[in-house]
Amino acid sequence: FLPWFLTALLLGFFYLGDRPYLVLSLFVVSIVGLGVAHQLNGSFPALVPIAALSDVGLVSVSAATVYTSMMAIYYANVVTAQSELRREAQRHLVTAAKMRKAKEEAERASDAKSVFLAKMNHQLRTPLNAVIGYSEILLEDAEANGAESQIPDLERINSAGRHLLSLVTDVLDVGKIVSADVELDLRPLDLAKFIDDVESTCRSLMTINGNEFFVEKGENLGSFRADETRLRQIVINLLSNAGKFTHRGVVILGVSRTASPGAERVVISVKDTGIGISRANIDKLFTNFSQAEVSTATKYGGTGLGLALSRNLCHLMQGEISVESEVGRGSTFTVQLPAESRPDPVVASVPPATHALAASPDVVEAPVA
Repeated sequence: FLPWFLTALLLGFFYLGDRPYLVLSLFVVSIVGLGVAHQLNGSFPALVPIAALSDVGLVSVSAATVYTSMMAIYYANVVTAQSELRREAQRHLVTAAKMRKAKEEAERASDAKSVFLAKMNHQLRTPLNAVIGYSEILLEDAEANGAESQIPDLERINSAGRHLLSLVTDVLDVGKIVSADVELDLRPLDLAKFIDDVESTCRSLMTINGNEFFVEKGENLGSFRADETRLRQIVINLLSNAGKFTHRGVVILGVSRTASPGAERVVISVKDTGIGISRANIDKLFTNFSQAEVSTATKYGGTGLGLALSRNLCHLMQGEISVESEVGRGSTFTVQLPAESRPDPVVASVPPATHALAASPDVVEAPVA
């Protein structure tokens, strides 16, 4: 009896191993039942008459039936699970095939986009640069010949051409950065001379709205490795934004060199006393095609790409751009770059942005002030 009893217990763990409490409960019930039977009979007889074995035979047949049913149910569950696994594997194969097809289509779309950007880079910028160049020539001729009545119209043509070129350049540059299609041209850069060049370029932008423009330089600026074209693009974006959203106020361009834990950093800030930005809208500033206020696009124009582009360029140079602002009190944008800038290793090579973008007064659209 005992060997079969232990065998039944092991079979219970085999078939009901995920529910050990049930196996142990059956084991306890069996032990209790054996004890009760022993108490009722006083003792188990050494010999059992053949006639009395019929009851034991019924119990044995019942036990065999239960065991066979358990085996049938177990193997039925195994077969069902295998069928479900095969169906699940087939579904995964179908999904994988769809994903491969979608990946191939995405790669083809990406290649088509790259071709489109390359063509648009030439097809759009070339005529716009011609319009800007000829308008400047006509302006010089008008000033030299004293044709004062023609100057306002020519200035409008020049300004509109530069504005359109800046919008086109923003869209193309954002597309390149998103697709990791930009390479930094890192060279030693004289920081003080760089700030002087930016100041001379942007002073006229700051005075359009009657603003005062100041430059604050720290000591021992020295030089550091950076992409001058991209850094110029970032700083002029911020300055043109400040000049556009500040009226009869103050714009301050600051530059310093600070020692931070682990590395030396170059800090460039643009501070203004303009319209400012609410805390709730600051998170929107660095999102593509987004502006802090809906009314900003209507009143000031723009595509909402300037600050997003500037942050992406900062990230490419292993730096960061941050903003502090208060509505009605102004804003301060701060660019921090490592003194030894290193390009992102995943970036590929493309021609740098044209200088016309850097000179555009309408590159950035988020309200800065």
